[in-house]
Amino acid sequence: MEKTKGINRAQFLAGAAALGVGAATLPARPAAATAREAAGTGRGLRHHGVVYTVGAGETPGTAFSTARMRADVRAIREDLHADTLDVTGDGVERLTATAAEAAERGLHVWLQPTLGDVPEGDILEHLAETGRFAERLRRQGASVDLSVGCEFWLFVPGIVPGENVLERIENLQNGTVDWELMQRRLDRFTAKAAKVGRSVFRGRLSYAAGQDDRVDWNLFDIVGIDYYSYFRDRSAYVRELKKYLRWGKPLAITEFGTCTYVGAPEAGGMGWSIVDYEKDPPEIKGDLVRSERVQAAYLTDLLDVFESVGLYAAMAFEFVTADAPHRPDEPRYDLDLASYSITKSIKDRPDDPSSGWHWERKEAFHALARRYARACRSRQPR
Repeated sequence: MEKTKGINRAQFLAGAAALGVGAATLPARPAAATAREAAGTGRGLRHHGVVYTVGAGETPGTAFSTARMRADVRAIREDLHADTLDVTGDGVERLTATAAEAAERGLHVWLQPTLGDVPEGDILEHLAETGRFAERLRRQGASVDLSVGCEFWLFVPGIVPGENVLERIENLQNGTVDWELMQRRLDRFTAKAAKVGRSVFRGRLSYAAGQDDRVDWNLFDIVGIDYYSYFRDRSAYVRELKKYLRWGKPLAITEFGTCTYVGAPEAGGMGWSIVDYEKDPPEIKGDLVRSERVQAAYLTDLLDVFESVGLYAAMAFEFVTADAPHRPDEPRYDLDLASYSITKSIKDRPDDPSSGWHWERKEAFHALARRYARACRSRQPR
């Protein structure tokens, strides 16, 4: 996993959703079913999950570990009480090992490869290999959906000008983009990815789009949206979400969450931008107030909304962010403030890049665990 100016791909997955630079507004389509039917469930939220990123933030101390992954998946199932795991990131072996562990523990698997910044053919082959494994899991009886990727305009070279993610975001924000050409390139690659996904996987297919992205959802079975809106009025969330149901298909919130400080929900998907990565070591900009309560409240408020609309799935972003360690005694270097993670990573030796680390639960973990456990009990036959 490469990093650009110290910001990893997992953070950009969150950050890009709030830019609002995808394209024009979503085109209207006549719905083929009612909103209730489109959600895939008569009421409530069908799948309650969390995002688990493999391959992000790799240093000698935070590289992928099979043993750690297995312990994490066990905690997600038994302690968080999630019924769904969104397995995302790059590296076919890491993705498939994590998906297999999740399936073994009875979790619904949302498998989403997100290889980026390599030639298009490599990205599609990475998708094909991952999709073939997803099909094997499905045939063995696992509950699994395949997402062909995440916000392609951000990670696939050649759609938006720029040598890397930061340059693409800068060009989008500055408007130095041929929007129509970008959309044609995005449509072309999305169609290719959907074709590859269909060729190897016979289950439900989806894609994780930004909120303002224009996507031909006829290519997919499930509409997938990375969702980072903030409204004071709950009804505004409902109005916004209902526009994604117009295709008459189930709606999955493929990411939702916020960072761990006062004011983070208002910052949406750009909450991570409070870190000055030009400094060594990176430090928090300004005098922000850490608040796990703010993070927890935002997550549970959105769950209330998702339940009321009756969506197919919602996956909180994310379970752990290894390269944003918590420094309780040094607030200026407490990178966990900029983390969307529901756990806080704590290094044994804070100044040593190769240091071992562990995670501890935030208030958001406990809040989600209570809600997810309640959802599990409500689905049990009486």
